[in-house]
Amino acid sequence: MSSLISSTSLSSNDCGSISFHSQLNPFPFLGLSLSSRPHTSQPPNPPLIQNGLRQIRERMESVKNTQKITEAMKLVAAAKVRRAQEAVINGRPFAQSLVEMLYSINEQCQLDDVEVPLTAVRPVRRVALIVVTGERGLCGSFNNAILRKAELRIAELRNRGLDCTLISVGKKGNAYFRRRDNVKVDRFVEGDSFPTTKEAQVIADYVFSLFLCEEVDKVELLYTKFVSLIKSDPVVHTLLPLSGEGEAQDVNGRSVDAGDDEFFRLTTKGGKLAVERDNVTVKKKAMLPNYQFEQDPAQILDALMPLYLNSQILRALQESFASELASRMNAMSSATDNAVELRKSLSMSYNRERQAKITGDILEIIAGAEFLRNSD
Repeated sequence: MSSLISSTSLSSNDCGSISFHSQLNPFPFLGLSLSSRPHTSQPPNPPLIQNGLRQIRERMESVKNTQKITEAMKLVAAAKVRRAQEAVINGRPFAQSLVEMLYSINEQCQLDDVEVPLTAVRPVRRVALIVVTGERGLCGSFNNAILRKAELRIAELRNRGLDCTLISVGKKGNAYFRRRDNVKVDRFVEGDSFPTTKEAQVIADYVFSLFLCEEVDKVELLYTKFVSLIKSDPVVHTLLPLSGEGEAQDVNGRSVDAGDDEFFRLTTKGGKLAVERDNVTVKKKAMLPNYQFEQDPAQILDALMPLYLNSQILRALQESFASELASRMNAMSSATDNAVELRKSLSMSYNRERQAKITGDILEIIAGAEFLRNSD
């Protein structure tokens, strides 16, 4: 055994290097001091392996706890998104049919020279933007996408020389616009856990008063449209006035409509209605040229416009809420998968560090035994 060890050039002169430059004396019973050995220029001492193992264990425990949280949030979002998706699908037919009917009645009223304040088209000087964001984070790029859409629309209106004011809906949007000094926000609204007609009515009443008092000449709704569980699109939807594409103009006669406005998907170039749905395209019959109203058409529109505002705002809130839940479910699913992969990587690193520590301890024992044997 001694010949085997000597063949590996283990001697009392290099036992210090084999002991990995430990800062502690491994043999206190011999009364030896490592400081008395010849000093050689060597790199600084690396961190102790035991500390590395402890740090890896703490990180593995932290990743494990994070994985539990993300998995729980994924399950909660998946349970809620079904209800939100059903609310969106069930609410779309009513909201779209109401828009079709009001648009047709408004066209007939314009032909009969009937003035309705809520549908009056006047030169646009100021635009109100209702920006709908989420109530919480951890939902991927959901909030950033709609805020980016709002910033682009604000910049577009300002480049055209128009003033704009905001109605922010959602905690994330409220926190964002409170930090923006150059953006005027008339009102901040925080939603509940699930959109309700009461919440939509608060926003509708405020928009109703702004347009009637002529404080704004156009009202647009910015929200995230729910397409599927893996896709959602931020869109712009004109609420007021009920007019054809290009009819809302500024004082210079230039159109102020957004290029991708959702409202104009309901109308064709000829003014006829053709609603585009996700799966089925429904063609509407041409409306009769003349209507016979039992009541004054203005009274009918005045009675239906509050319902129209409430239904459109409620639909936007439901679409945004469903998109937020779907985005959170996908984000938490990705986070859970990443946590699983990270735990595997940390486990492999932990095993390598532990194996290196065991190997180092064995070499320490061999070097100490050789040192004692040579000292005798």
